[in-house]
Amino acid sequence: MSQFFSQGGYAFFVWGAYGMVALLLLAEILQLRAQRRTILARLGRLSRIRETEQRHD
Repeated sequence: MSQFFSQGGYAFFVWGAYGMVALLLLAEILQLRAQRRTILARLGRLSRIRETEQRHD
């Protein structure tokens, strides 16, 4: 088991790469969630604007 975790002396680079990928995937998920919230808020505002315009016509 210790050989697996030491990765033949390259553990720092191997586990660092896995850690970086995990960090970037998490950042991507968080960024996509924020984008989704922004888009939904914009669509909600647009919908409310259109509703008020239709009421005035």
